[in-house]
Amino acid sequence: MPTYTAPTRDTRFVVNEMLDLASYGNLPGFENASADMIDTVINEAGKFCSEVLAPINQIGDEQGCTRHEDGSVTTPEGFKAAYDAYVESGWGTIAKSEEFGGQGLPHVLGFVVEEYTGTANQAFAMYPGLTNGATAAIEAVGSQEQQDTYLPKMISGEWSGTMNLTEPHCGTDLGMIRTKAEPQADGSYAISGTKIFISAGEHDLTSNIIHLVLAKTPGAPDSSKGISLFIVPKFILDENGEPGERNGVSCGSIEEKMGIHGNSTCLLNYDGATGYMIGEENKGLAAMFIMMNAARLGVGLQGYSQAEVAYQNAVAYALDRRQGRALTGPAEPEEKADPIFVHPDVRRMLMDAKVFNEGMRALCMWGALQVDLTHKAQTEEERQLADDLIGLMTPVIKGYGTDKGYEVANNMQQVYGGHGYIEEWGMSQFVRDSRIAMIYEGTNGVQAMDLCGRKLASKGGRAVQAFFAMIDDEIAAAKSNEALAPLAEKLEKALGEQKAATMWFMQNAMANPNHLGAGAHHYMHIMGIVTLGFFWLKMAKTSLDALAGDTEDKAFYEAKLTSAAYYAERFLPDAGALRRKLEAGSDNMMALSEDAFATAA
Repeated sequence: MPTYTAPTRDTRFVVNEMLDLASYGNLPGFENASADMIDTVINEAGKFCSEVLAPINQIGDEQGCTRHEDGSVTTPEGFKAAYDAYVESGWGTIAKSEEFGGQGLPHVLGFVVEEYTGTANQAFAMYPGLTNGATAAIEAVGSQEQQDTYLPKMISGEWSGTMNLTEPHCGTDLGMIRTKAEPQADGSYAISGTKIFISAGEHDLTSNIIHLVLAKTPGAPDSSKGISLFIVPKFILDENGEPGERNGVSCGSIEEKMGIHGNSTCLLNYDGATGYMIGEENKGLAAMFIMMNAARLGVGLQGYSQAEVAYQNAVAYALDRRQGRALTGPAEPEEKADPIFVHPDVRRMLMDAKVFNEGMRALCMWGALQVDLTHKAQTEEERQLADDLIGLMTPVIKGYGTDKGYEVANNMQQVYGGHGYIEEWGMSQFVRDSRIAMIYEGTNGVQAMDLCGRKLASKGGRAVQAFFAMIDDEIAAAKSNEALAPLAEKLEKALGEQKAATMWFMQNAMANPNHLGAGAHHYMHIMGIVTLGFFWLKMAKTSLDALAGDTEDKAFYEAKLTSAAYYAERFLPDAGALRRKLEAGSDNMMALSEDAFATAA
């Protein structure tokens, strides 16, 4: 049976040392994030997820969720008790607004909890994860009455939330939705239609589920400009604000999925269900994107979370499994064979996993800090910079993070050889669970087009110029340090490849938009490679500073330096190859007729 140990030491390194979270203590919400508080959250969250959630992960995969004749859904064995413990411990309240019962701590610590929860049990983590997005939307665009009515119990975990976008005939193109919202005399709306792929759409974990549903009012434009957003509770609230009459929304079926079996992904039927408009009429898509952006960052966490747990188990297997001899001679002559850990090809896969996971953790925690700074930094200039950077990086975190996370999970399965293909070892689940992260909350192709088609040019390229300046400054400072200069030079070359790719888009995409579409995915990966290189440079500097002082953890920091060098040697060169692919343009890609793709008999 696979196991999971929360990487609390590495988290403390990123949060306390690289980000120096305690140094932001003068900002609202950070004053309570003392070093002791930070360490307590990290350690206790790690313990909870390792001991409570990880042991039921494989059970959830094997049992899945059960839909009953009355449309109700039962989650796998142990999920309800684990959820109750999660709520009682207050893990979902960490970074939520104090006004509505949250603890008001920095988003960084909320992301720590999300990472550990998702790594220990991705299917379980999706229940509170969807609620996070729903609360963000209600807090941003809901009326004060709606906030007071729904947020306290959603933040506490007593109620959960969902997001309802997709319909059987449309996914990304939301302008095609058919769900209708008919106005009623009391100011509510009757919601009718069908939504599919609704994560956590029906379950037995909470006493109410608050659905956020996209629908069109009568006479609304038949496009994305005619979409409104509605709160549709599973149970209509009574005069005391408690769940009362069952609303007209029901689970028609549970999707049969490749992975995340422990999460109830539902087809939901809305039959004149009572709904309440949130935000302005025909402005629902903008409101929903508040949820989507929060969810995309969470999915980015999922990208490396499954890579992390797969990596941990692959390391344990490689240390135990004996096969063949080391190329340089027997490593353990007294044994009949050496552990497969000695083989360079196995080391390649494990090192690739290690540097990706640790680099993505640094990126995601930095991203969470930008979310806080967007609202809480002292000056308007700092708030604008943080908002620009996290807006630019969100599609990279989601798209690159999940592409590579899935690749890492696959490679960790490969470490096991034939045993990796056998269900009892658990590696198959990590691969299957990680696959969805490349698809939902906007496929990675959509993320790439969001990055290249919208974010690069937004506000005259202000965000990407700030990104380039941030990395240029780090490189310039590192070049004066003999130990860091080789890393800085390799990163500078990779950044040059990204700058050249950006310029190529500027010169060619306007004339032929297909050039942009053909190269967007490559560009997203170039940016992901460069960004992780930036954080490995920062982690190397942090480690050198620690080694120059009085540290009892010398081996940890030395491993960071070796890992940084490995990343620079093995990952950064890929930026050049990807730039050359991007500059090939779209001509040959789009040249063949549709008939040419058909297989001849």
